This record gives sequence, C-alpha cells and structure tokens, in this order.
Amino acid sequence: MQTMTEREDDRTAEEMRTHTYLVTATDRFMSGWGKCRDGVSKCAWACKPEDWNKVFKWVSDRGEMRYVNQVTGKWYPRNAKHVHIYVVHEDHPSLNS
Repeated sequence: MQTMTEREDDRTAEEMRTHTYLVTATDRFMSGWGKCRDGVSKCAWACKPEDWNKVFKWVSDRGEMRYVNQVTGKWYPRNAKHVHIYVVHEDHPSLNS
C-alpha cells in the first residue's frame, strides 16, 4: 500500500527559479507522530547554488537529521508521509555560522 504524501513547499514562484539546490533529509524527530503517524517525515532546505555547501553542513550537523543528500530539480521522495521544503534566505542560520 502506497503512503499518501502531504507536501508543503514554502518557496514562491521566483524562489523556485533561484533556490534550485535542495539539501534533503529524513527528520527522525518528526517521523512517527502528528502528521507522520505511522510514517516518515522528509524535509529539504531550498537554497541558491552558491550556498548549498554551507546548508549541507548545517543540516548534517543536526542530530535529528538522517540520510542528508543534495538534489537539484524536482524532488518527490518515496515512502514519505509528510514532506516540507523550507527556504534558505539571507538571514538563515546556516549562512551565518
């Protein structure tokens, strides 16, 4: 049985053209309860190409994140109950560390 995925994407139409790199991960903390009861929570941070390495390090350093990867283009993870794409703006902590 395939899981229905609830998808949230915080990017505007313009940000979908400028924030083309996604740093993706499985959120161990959010998986298994709330919107992800009996399922997995996947998340991504959309950033500009020049920022992806800083964002990748920031996500990798977070203890609740597993299977951190980088993708470009469309991202539709399989077997996720909930997917949330955040946007990395200039004031994001990953860019100021």
